[in-house]
Amino acid sequence: MKTPKRLKPLVEDGVINDVLFRMMSGKEADLFVVTRGNDTLCAKVYKEAAKRSFKQAVTYQEGRKVRSSRRARAMEKRTKFGRQQIEETWQTAEVDALYKLAAADVRVPEPFGCVDGVLLMELILDADGEVAPRLSDVVLTSEEALEDHAIVLRYLVRMLCTGIVHGDLSEFNVLLDAYGPVIIDLPQAVDAAGNNQAKAMFVRDVNKMTTYYAQFAPELADTHFAQEIWALYEDGDLNPDSELTGVFEFDTSITDVDAMLSEIESVMAEEEERKQRVLDAEEVG
Repeated sequence: MKTPKRLKPLVEDGVINDVLFRMMSGKEADLFVVTRGNDTLCAKVYKEAAKRSFKQAVTYQEGRKVRSSRRARAMEKRTKFGRQQIEETWQTAEVDALYKLAAADVRVPEPFGCVDGVLLMELILDADGEVAPRLSDVVLTSEEALEDHAIVLRYLVRMLCTGIVHGDLSEFNVLLDAYGPVIIDLPQAVDAAGNNQAKAMFVRDVNKMTTYYAQFAPELADTHFAQEIWALYEDGDLNPDSELTGVFEFDTSITDVDAMLSEIESVMAEEEERKQRVLDAEEVG
């Protein structure tokens, strides 16, 4: 095929040899199958911010650390240089997350570096040597669904233990190769401790995956793994091998609004009485 404009410099510089075909176009990047020496890799070409359809990117960037104070100020003011740095941070976030997660025994594509907005990484293949399908394109048995769901939960626990929340996980960014699920698409990954929306994103990630697998294994619909895992995390009791049950006791206590209002009115009345006593004392004096 004709070499795409964004990949021409990599071919000219010998970073890659050839572009075989375009695999897909996503909301934040286009994916191509390329060759480098005897290896076949995946090239993820990030789209420019104006062309991305990923919503609320700023929300995902909260809590990301920038070493240079100059860069941080420029990014905050959104100067031309700052916007360039925001783009670079968005792209390198995925590379950093991939290295961290691979070290934590989470199955993700192996990264080979990011050059000029192009991430080179392992091409995930199925048992027949073809590009591995997305989870959304596979029909599972109940047994397979239960097994894969447990594997994905284990990966999410390991991710959280490293301080990372995927933030946009669904059946569309999990691949299935001969060995099971592989988690992909991490440019929006958030800092679990530094992002105020991390809990909501984590709960959404887990619930989305559980809901999907529940189509094949209905018993999963009555579980509450997201709340269980996050509670362990908040209490400092979560570890990569934490035993999960899917059981969680929600706080069912209902706030007595009338009692609360009565308490507020009582406090206000006492304050008014205090002020009146002060005034009376001043008049006497």
